[in-house]
Amino acid sequence: MNPSKQARDEHLTSDVFALPGYAGMGGRSTVADLLRLLGDEPGNSRAAESTPVLMRQLHAGHTLFHEGARAESIYVVYTGHFKSHRIAEEGAEHVLGFAGRAELLGFDALCVGAHPTSAVALEDATVYAVPVRDLSALGQRIRGFDRALHFALSRQLSRRDEQIALMAPMAAEVRMARFLMQQSLHMAAQGQSPRLFHLPMGRRDIARYLGIAHETVSRSFGSSSLRECVRVENRAIAILDMDRLAALACSTCLLEGAPHRTQRPRPQAVAPDLTVRASAAEGLRLRCVA
Repeated sequence: MNPSKQARDEHLTSDVFALPGYAGMGGRSTVADLLRLLGDEPGNSRAAESTPVLMRQLHAGHTLFHEGARAESIYVVYTGHFKSHRIAEEGAEHVLGFAGRAELLGFDALCVGAHPTSAVALEDATVYAVPVRDLSALGQRIRGFDRALHFALSRQLSRRDEQIALMAPMAAEVRMARFLMQQSLHMAAQGQSPRLFHLPMGRRDIARYLGIAHETVSRSFGSSSLRECVRVENRAIAILDMDRLAALACSTCLLEGAPHRTQRPRPQAVAPDLTVRASAAEGLRLRCVA
């Protein structure tokens, strides 16, 4: 083996190490466990239950893969959260997104064979690691494997519009309101409380994701418009008035598929609980309009 490559691999595995079995899953992980995590039941139960799948554990702040590294596996998050980021030429870090339970990491590297971004654990986390070389064989051997991956990938691609909505010109508190509404919708989609949740990312990462200054995030949390509907204690979020938060986030938006209006909709027309349920169940998204 090339000495430089061996040194690089040893450096990477110092942060990421394989688990022989995960105690929380009975000491053994299989493709069947992975498919259930993705919301699918294995078509060939015997093959899926008998095919082991590697799990990896990372501590908070450690890197799952580096930008430019060869793509050897794709990953599915089991516990914890990750951020995907890229380092610009001037050295600034740009956070491109966040991934949590049942979401994919590294799939965008398959077309070029190298990771276009880095993935870093925001907290202690575990992931399923599926070697790229095994993807085709697993798809042929286990019915439903390809379908589950494609569905998970499609679900994540459908969320790309969220970041586009966050990049539109708007006041900082409106941008923060949209970000918090998106987090609320994600929690609801996972069967958790959309009103009380914990942000896995810090304010600096939020700022790098939203493209604003770190100080602006803190000022936005303390703004009068957000204080009326959200209580923030460190990373703990309590949405006190979903109506107000939804109205603030949708102040220049319409629900996808709704009739276009030239006049801004009245705040009371936004039903927060209906918005959460409809967005999670029917895939409705916010669309920015001029």
